[in-house]
Amino acid sequence: MSLDATVAGQGGGHGHAVVIGSSLAGLTAARALANFMDRVTVIERDWVPRGAGRRRGVPQARHTHSLMPAAHQGLEQLFPGVGRDLAGAGAVRVAIPQDMLLLGPAGWLPRTGAGAGTDAVMLSAGRDLIDAVLRDRLHADPRVAFAPHHEAVALQGGRHDTVTGVWVRRRDRKAPDGWAPKRLLSADFVVDASGRASRAPQWLAELGYQPPLETVTATRTAHATAVFAPPVGHVADWKSLFLMASPANWRQGILNPVEGGRWSVSLSTGDGTPPPADHHQLLQAAGTLNHPLLRDVIEGATPLGPVYGSAGTENRWRRYEKLRRWPDQFLVVGDALASFGPPHGHGMTLAVQCALVLDHLLASHGTPVGLSYRLRHTLAHQVATAWQAGTRTLPPAAEGRAGSWRARLGRRYTHRIAAAATTSPHAAALLLKQLQGAAPPPAALRSPRTWGTALRSPAAPASTVPSAPPSTTHGPAARRRPGAPDAPAIGVSAGSPHPRPTGSSAQWPAPAPACDRRHP
Repeated sequence: MSLDATVAGQGGGHGHAVVIGSSLAGLTAARALANFMDRVTVIERDWVPRGAGRRRGVPQARHTHSLMPAAHQGLEQLFPGVGRDLAGAGAVRVAIPQDMLLLGPAGWLPRTGAGAGTDAVMLSAGRDLIDAVLRDRLHADPRVAFAPHHEAVALQGGRHDTVTGVWVRRRDRKAPDGWAPKRLLSADFVVDASGRASRAPQWLAELGYQPPLETVTATRTAHATAVFAPPVGHVADWKSLFLMASPANWRQGILNPVEGGRWSVSLSTGDGTPPPADHHQLLQAAGTLNHPLLRDVIEGATPLGPVYGSAGTENRWRRYEKLRRWPDQFLVVGDALASFGPPHGHGMTLAVQCALVLDHLLASHGTPVGLSYRLRHTLAHQVATAWQAGTRTLPPAAEGRAGSWRARLGRRYTHRIAAAATTSPHAAALLLKQLQGAAPPPAALRSPRTWGTALRSPAAPASTVPSAPPSTTHGPAARRRPGAPDAPAIGVSAGSPHPRPTGSSAQWPAPAPACDRRHP
């Protein structure tokens, strides 16, 4: 749809809102605004695909993504029935921890019992598929229009500290610089959801506002991800596998099922080493985790694409709530406000929570005017919760604020609770809460029961490798299927290198992953 069509017919009611960026934060913000405003225009610099295609501005989409329970439940409030749509498109429902083998810092967590009965469900799928389902829901709403190939270049300031529009320019291949002349897109409310590369600080400075302070933790974490087809005949009583890092080994691995019957496997390191560059290096890196199970499982799987790596990730929080002067009718959300490393899904959870805050406060306030202060400070509380959950698991080598004595003490306390999770249902529940993308309530962390659990647990987990996952299909207790050839139990180290399992999956059907589709 052309930009001229989106601005035509502006009239009464609550007016026109503009969202900069079609990321998950932008899509959920557009949904919240469409519940209140007359019209919403989503500005996107790049091509907006139909279906599960990849946008250039989302390089992190190649890594493993999951809608943790908080994000899943929030999306259901914004898009009723979206869980059914995602499942129909191929997303996999994973009950936590019943469908997951979870290795904590001190051992395997129980999958049943008092500590496991959380009834929490995550949806596991490729990031492109998640975005595509949300875009389709918005395309079906006549109040929402997308303007691809348009770049926001500045904000239009108004009287009495307000924002009244966005200056945009359209991509034009015939122009000398590739862009048409900029033009003003008037708006009654503007949301910046342009991600980590947000230029909101620059735009605000051009209008005479102070730049925000930033809280940054350089995590020195590197990530590598590859997609696999499971080995032919693979049978497991679990869907997902998560080998967590520990104070003695800051490497962790995740295997999540995604659409098409495939596996998305991500490894991360916290010691500054570069990510694996190919499948041989990925397999070697998997062998350095706290348990050989992930390495043994993917050793017999078929790669469906290259290994994608990223390094130099950091947690960054732009403290807009601390600015004394701020323009009304303007808001920053998602990674443009606070960005996190990808392993725990905090970014997607925060994006959904930002949209829920926007939806609730617009409905309760009754107008987009005069809402800026409440929005900024309420979002700051949401970010603080995610920040607490994300920075408490940083390795000791992390720099900046995460290296303060207060942060180090908090990490040691968290490690003690994690070490007790194998035997204490209360500690397991707290660890699962953090895994699900939310920090445990402060009252729970400060309760006498939690303090006692932490004090009774060891200061550091044992150095021995736990070798008995709670599974009937993997490990020493695995039940041998009738007629199956004798083979070492998966999950038990049998020397290095491990023999490749029989039953090659070279003929496994390998549909082209959605992430590799290109714009025609």
